[in-house]
This record gives sequence, C-alpha cells and structure tokens, in this order.
Amino acid sequence: MNADKFKQDVSDIFNHTSAPLTLDFGCATHQGLVRENNEDSYLLMRFGRSLEKLATNLDQQLLGQNYSLTCYGMLVADGLGGMAAGEVASSLALSKLIELVLETSDWVLAPKRNRDFKTILQRMTQRFFQIDKLLKEEADREDTLAGMGTTLTVAGILGTELVIGHIGDSRAYLLRETSFRQLTTDHTLAQALIDAGVASFDDPATRSMRHVLTAAIGSLDERVEPEVQRFSLSGGDQLLLCTDGLTEMVEDDLIASVLREANTAQVACQNLIDLALGAGGTDNTTVVLARLT
Repeated sequence: MNADKFKQDVSDIFNHTSAPLTLDFGCATHQGLVRENNEDSYLLMRFGRSLEKLATNLDQQLLGQNYSLTCYGMLVADGLGGMAAGEVASSLALSKLIELVLETSDWVLAPKRNRDFKTILQRMTQRFFQIDKLLKEEADREDTLAGMGTTLTVAGILGTELVIGHIGDSRAYLLRETSFRQLTTDHTLAQALIDAGVASFDDPATRSMRHVLTAAIGSLDERVEPEVQRFSLSGGDQLLLCTDGLTEMVEDDLIASVLREANTAQVACQNLIDLALGAGGTDNTTVVLARLT
C-alpha cells in the first residue's frame, strides 16, 4: 500500500466521530391525578468509547489526536400489575437491560455495514426475551408480584443512526419538518382489530380496547417477538418516547405542535406533561425527548 495512502486511511479512522449532531435532551414524569403511585420508569444515558493520544514519536499524519464514539440511549417502560408490581416490573426491565449491555464485550457503536445493524437488532431482540425471563422468575418467587409486566420502548442513537426496540403501547415518534409519525406499533387489541381490517381507529369499540395489551415484557412467548427497527436521523429531527398516559390524553397534532414551539427539549417535555394533566391526568405520564441540531 502507498505510504501516503496508508497515513490518510489511519488518520481518517482516528479522527472519526460517530456523533456529528448536537443533541438537546429533556425528560419528565408524573403519576397523574388519579393513580396513587407512578409505575412508569425512564432512563436517559450516554455511552461510548474513546482513545486519546498522550505521547508518541509517530508521524502526526499517522495518528490523530483522539478517537471518540459517543452514543445515547433513551428508555421508557410502563409497568403493569396490582399494588407495586407494575413499578417493580418497569424498574427491573430497565436495570436488567443496562446489566445485559454492560456484559456485552464487543459493543457495536459505529455501525457501517448491514451485518452491524443485524447484530444490534438481534441482540436487542435477545435482551427483550432475557428481561422477560427475569420478570417471570421474579413473579414466580414473590406472590405479590404475580402477573406483573411492563411495556418497553428503547431507542439507541448511534451517530446519525437510530435503532428501536419495542413491546407494548408506549410509543416512539419522530418529528421531521412538517412530518410527525409514530415509529412503533401498539401491541393492543384495538390495533390488532385495525390491522385485520375489521375496525377503524375512530370506532368507539376500538377505543375501549386500546388499553388491552396483546404483548408485554413478562408475558412473551415464541409467538411474539419485539419490534426492532433501524432509521436514519437528520439535523432538526426530534425523537419522542412516551407512555400512553400522554397519548391517551393528548392528540398527536397537539403533541407535534408543542415540539415545534418549545424553546428547549426540557420545556417541551414539561408542557406535554401539563397538557396530559390538564386533560384529566388519568394515568402515569412519562416523556423523553431528543432534539438533533
């Protein structure tokens, strides 16, 4: 290989960054005006890998000053079950997921090839089933936790790439310019009827079944797999994760309007919580927002 070409290739590697976008984050949660406790759990995290040159006698073109990969995780879970079981389920799901991630020795932080994304999505699917197994084992050991479960929506921002894993009726939305769309599919009886073509979204009977889950962590089997997807992100995008305490109280158009008008991600999150409370606040409400600029 030509020496100059080798130097340029190595320099490109060590000066690479996976996060050229600037991110503004916000998050908020509220137990609502009816529920006695908050069974929602959320987590916002930053993770990565870095290498910084301290001293060397190598050619400056051969080795750059640093190598840095910075990624972000957004997680939302809405617990199900009597008494404190829902709160236990949602918090266990998030803490177990982090434990599984930390146990993974070869993190894929800068996916370039299709096989990289395949690895990420396969691992996410596997981790959902591992969390499901943990919740079932805990419920079997403790009578007060019998029947517990949780929704789980996870978003990983890897530079300009987005990966999502999802089970339940919490949601992930993407606002891009004039488009506001739901990235996840509700695992509910209402959505199943709509997908089968036997009901429409506006049917009263359908609306009454929007709370009936067809899949959740804690009740998975071989017939149900988590929804795992990948997307590309652009500057100006806003990624919202939320529990159904928001979407049951506030229409999508109004949610999108709040995201467009708020000065910061945190202000947007608080405004969404206030709207849900103003509409009755019948459920726990949690929102996590990332703005890419």
